[in-house]
Amino acid sequence: MKRPTMRRTVVAAVLAIVAVVGGSTAFSALSSSDDDGSSRDGGLPPATESVRRGDLSDSTQADGTIGYEGKRKINGAAAGTLTWAPKGGSVIKRNDRLFAVDGRSVRLMYGSEPMYRTLKEGVEGDDVRQFEQNLAELGYTGFTVDEEFTDLTAAAVKRWQKANGDKETGTVRPENIVFASSAVRVESTALSVGDMTAPGRPVLNTTGSERVVTMKVDVAESSSVKEGDKVSVTLPDGKSAPGKVRSVGTSAEKGEDPSEDSAKISVTVALDEPDKIGALDRAPVTVELKGETRKDVLTVPIEALLALPDKGFAVEVVRGGESRQVPVDTGLFARGRVEVSGGGLRAGMKVGVPAI
Repeated sequence: MKRPTMRRTVVAAVLAIVAVVGGSTAFSALSSSDDDGSSRDGGLPPATESVRRGDLSDSTQADGTIGYEGKRKINGAAAGTLTWAPKGGSVIKRNDRLFAVDGRSVRLMYGSEPMYRTLKEGVEGDDVRQFEQNLAELGYTGFTVDEEFTDLTAAAVKRWQKANGDKETGTVRPENIVFASSAVRVESTALSVGDMTAPGRPVLNTTGSERVVTMKVDVAESSSVKEGDKVSVTLPDGKSAPGKVRSVGTSAEKGEDPSEDSAKISVTVALDEPDKIGALDRAPVTVELKGETRKDVLTVPIEALLALPDKGFAVEVVRGGESRQVPVDTGLFARGRVEVSGGGLRAGMKVGVPAI
């Protein structure tokens, strides 16, 4: 039996799927007489590849930038002379000095409420609870963490002030502390030592203290990106760093490249071990977003697929100098391979592919 000639063509339905993973593939078209699984004794394919068993995962790559998020200007709360300021790159944690005005330290505390009034005995509110929580975190006791600033709170404040070398007043003024959600990193100073400070005038430009990766993904791909998804970040030196998606934006914006028409969504990635990637800042990186994974499946190269005339696909199994066309069901397309099942396929079998 003479083996009919097979012509390579593009199958539109599958090409749409393959395009998602960045592939471009030509498939063989079969005549209706070639899809019965029968053997042929001539016209073997020009090359073969093995059927493999294992896990198959698709992924999407996106360009990103490693840096710091949460930019914020920290303003002065009192008029005076800036007498001390931290160096750029410094990380300021709870109770550390942010800067000093007229020799008096302004310290960082954690919280979402702004420091907008003097906290003293008799004052009540969420800002009181927030400040008391900081005192408790620093190890001060003898008071109840609640919304009331009592004489017991004042006594703890005096102990805190004494430990810091400050005047023991038992009250806390807006010019004494600044609240931030967590530790901050000093990106730059807005004033130099010796300059005059004023209420509302920026003193420091800060960011969050943790390095993250920010990137933009097409809206069409954003639905497959979820908070908590594991990713792999390729650094400028070629090394990989694991991480996971921290947040996915909810509003779409046009990309910075004017040649791109598609809208994009902002995605932030937290690194698992940010301290191990050196001093990189504002450096370009590549983020591999892992998608669907199929466990313990049979796969063949995508180019091994043969398009059947009545829809569907087959592969050409080669064994003992003969070949036969075996109809298969397809699953996930990824990394140049496709999940297949049916036709008695087993790992290690050889299937026909175009010549390299």
